[in-house]
Amino acid sequence: MEQERQRRQQPHDTDSAATTCVVFAAGTYFGGRPSVPPNAFVIAADGGLDHAHALGIRADAVIGDFDSISGPVPEQSGTIRLPEEKDDPDLLSALKVGWAQGARTFHIYGALGGRVDHSIANIQILARLAAHGGIGYLFGDGTIVTAISDGSLSFSADAATRGAGRMVSVFSHSDQSTDVTERGLKYRLEHATMLNDTVQGVSNEFLTATPAVVSVGSGTLVVTFPIEAGLPRVERLHAFSGDLGALSTAVSTALATPRQSA
Repeated sequence: MEQERQRRQQPHDTDSAATTCVVFAAGTYFGGRPSVPPNAFVIAADGGLDHAHALGIRADAVIGDFDSISGPVPEQSGTIRLPEEKDDPDLLSALKVGWAQGARTFHIYGALGGRVDHSIANIQILARLAAHGGIGYLFGDGTIVTAISDGSLSFSADAATRGAGRMVSVFSHSDQSTDVTERGLKYRLEHATMLNDTVQGVSNEFLTATPAVVSVGSGTLVVTFPIEAGLPRVERLHAFSGDLGALSTAVSTALATPRQSA
C-alpha cells in the first residue's frame, strides 16, 4: 500500500515532450505581441483569423462558423467550417484540432475581456483540458488564467521577482479540491481544502526572489497570475487518460424546442 501511495505521488511532467498549440480567438487583444514558440501548431478560431493576419502570422488551421471574420472564408488546406448552431463553441473545437495534432499545452489569445459569458466559458474549457492532463493559458490584460488538476505549478525565484507584489489568485473549479498548498507567496497555505462556492484564495502575492508553488492533490484549480512571471513548470501527480473528444456539431437533445431543419 505504501509503495502504491509513493508511486501515485511521483510527478509526471509531460509538457516538454508535447507540441504547443497557439490559438488566436476572436475576443479582446491587449498590449504586446503574442509569442509563438518554434514549431508550434497555430490555429485561428473564427474572428481570430483577422488578428493573426494583422500580426503577420499564418495559421496552420482555421476553424469556426466564420460569423465574425472581416473577409472571405479562407480557401486553404486546414480550413474547417462549422455550422452556427452547435453546442461546442469555436474555441473548444479549435482545441480539439490542436489535441489531435499532439498538443497538450495551449497558449490562447483573444479569449478574455469583452463578453463576460465568453470568458467564463473559456475558463470552463481550461478545466476540461486540465481534467485530461492538458494545460491551457488564457492571456488577458496583464494577467494569465490557467487550470491544473492533481498537480502543481512552479514559478522560479526570478519569475516571482518579475511579478513581485502582483496578485496570484486560486479558486476551486471542482466542488471540492483537497490538499491545496501555496508556498513562496505572501500568504502560505498547507494541505487545505477549497470549495467552489467559497472564496478562499483570492489576492495572494508573489514575493521577491522566492520560488513559488501552487499545488492540488485532488481536484481542479483555476489560477490567475501576472503575465510578467511567465509560464510555470507544470507537474502532475499521475498520468491522465481520455481526450477532448472528436469535433462535434451536435445540438443538445435537451432543447425544449428542437431545431427545425432548413
